[in-house]
Amino acid sequence: MAQAWKCAGLRWAADGPVLTWVGGRRSVLARGKRVAFAVAEGGVRTCVGARGNACPVRAGVPGRSTGARCEECARLDRAHSVAADTMADDPRPYRVYLAWFGPGLVKVGITAYERGSARLLEQGAVCFSWLGHGPLMAARRTEELLRAALGVPDRIPYAHKRAVRAALPESEAERTAEIAGLHARAAALGGWPEALTPEPFRGVDHAGVFGITGPERGPAAVAEVAELVAGGAIGGELVAAAGPDLHLATERGVVVLDTRLMTGWELLAAGGEQPCAVPLRELKRAAGVQDGLF
Repeated sequence: MAQAWKCAGLRWAADGPVLTWVGGRRSVLARGKRVAFAVAEGGVRTCVGARGNACPVRAGVPGRSTGARCEECARLDRAHSVAADTMADDPRPYRVYLAWFGPGLVKVGITAYERGSARLLEQGAVCFSWLGHGPLMAARRTEELLRAALGVPDRIPYAHKRAVRAALPESEAERTAEIAGLHARAAALGGWPEALTPEPFRGVDHAGVFGITGPERGPAAVAEVAELVAGGAIGGELVAAAGPDLHLATERGVVVLDTRLMTGWELLAAGGEQPCAVPLRELKRAAGVQDGLF
C-alpha cells in the first residue's frame, strides 16, 4: 500500500515556496515542477489540532474549510494569538506594514520583527513597505490609527486577491505607487505612539518571486479548487505561486489550488499525467479583467 502523508501547510523560504508535511518532511516547489497527488479512497478529513497539539477527538472537518480545525480547536488556537489581542505582554518587537495585492487592494498589518517578510509572502502580498517598528501594543495602536485615518482594512479575502492577479500593472513602479502614496499620507499623520519608530518608504516587490508578471508568466487561471474529496486527485505543472495558492497547469487549464485545503487529508503521491479530478469552480475576475496572460 502506498505511503500516505499529511500536509502541514505551505511555507515560504528565501528561495521560494515549500510544502511541509507532518513528521518534518519538506517538498521544495519550483516553477516548472509537476505537482500531483491523490486523496486516499474512503479518506476523511480530520482536524489538525491547535498550537502543535493533536485534536483530542480527531473531529471531522468540512472539505471547503481553509482552517481545517474543529470549532473547539479553532477557539483554542486563537485564544493565545496576536490577532486576538491576548498577548499584550509579548516582549518581541513588531513591525507595521502596508501591503498591496492589486489595484485598490491595500491592507495595513503587523508582524513580528524577527519574521522579516515571511508574513507578506504567506499572505500573497504583491508588494509592501514597512511603516515602523516597536513594541507590540505600539504597533497595534498604529495599525488601528492608520485603519481609521487612511480607510484601509486589516484583512482582504483571498478571493479578491485571486480576482486581480490577471490585471497587475507591468512595472514595479506602477505596482508600488499606491502604497507609496499611502505611506506618505501615513507619515504626515499626527498621533503615532512615541514607542513606534517610523521607517522610510522602501517598496519591496514580490511579483517576480510569485511568477505572476514578466516574460515567463503563464496563462491566467480559469478555475480554483473548491475542495478535495476522498478518491480525488489533481496534477499539473506549477506555473506560479502566491501566498498559499499554487497555480497548476492542468488539462482543464490553469487551476488555483489553495494549499490550506490540503491539510487534514491523507495524501498519496500520484505519478504520470494525473488528471484533475476534484471539484472546481470558475475563478472570479475583477471588473474589466480580460482573459489572457497574467
